[in-house]
Amino acid sequence: MSKEIIRSTTIRPAPNTYCPGCLHSMATKLMAQSLDELGIAQRSVIVVAVGCSTMGLNIWNLDMVSAAHGRAPAVATGIKRAQPDTFVFTYQGDGDLASIGLSEIICAANRGEKFSVIFANNSTYGMTGGQLAPTSLVGQKTTTTPRGRNPETEGYPIDMCAILSQLKAPSYIARCALNSPANIMKAKASIKTAFQYQLDGKAFSFVELLTNCVTNWNVTPLDSLKYIEEKTMPVFPLGVYRDIDKGV
Repeated sequence: MSKEIIRSTTIRPAPNTYCPGCLHSMATKLMAQSLDELGIAQRSVIVVAVGCSTMGLNIWNLDMVSAAHGRAPAVATGIKRAQPDTFVFTYQGDGDLASIGLSEIICAANRGEKFSVIFANNSTYGMTGGQLAPTSLVGQKTTTTPRGRNPETEGYPIDMCAILSQLKAPSYIARCALNSPANIMKAKASIKTAFQYQLDGKAFSFVELLTNCVTNWNVTPLDSLKYIEEKTMPVFPLGVYRDIDKGV
């Protein structure tokens, strides 16, 4: 007898519109499972940004707000301050958070705003055409750097966990990857930890997820997992960068 598969009620029972092999689907599943297991979906608000995360408007079965490009932290700040008992989290990509919204995320973290951020880093502007992103790797070819990223002209990849962990206010900052079952389980644990910190009334919590973009990387889904391990992870090391409960 086959085992019954129970789908999270926090996700609508409909196909998603992400590209085949895209790990945004996995990130969405992990966030939904965490909300369900913590029993907070019915009092949660997700703020989605401009980019692939905007497709969440057709996926999530909870209260949602779509923010202007880069402005999700500002919107989340307003919601959380107006309704402190509401669980608030943002889901943002690297182009949105680390470029257009860089000031927004740094200022929110520096203020110690009491919401959570899930940051999908696939080192490209996934939805808008595969342009160079702040997190694009040195040598990575994009539509705006066809010869590969050159540090002399485009600078180096921005490490958001390293930057935010220099601030005093955040309570939890971690980087995970979605390229293997073991790393996926660690990512879920980090997401639940970040969410629990908010439930405990602690300040800003942030989880970066190293993910893929099979379309703009122009690789197969399987090769994209190898790319994350061999190319992305050496530049963006996994680990917990801040955990106030553990003195990190």
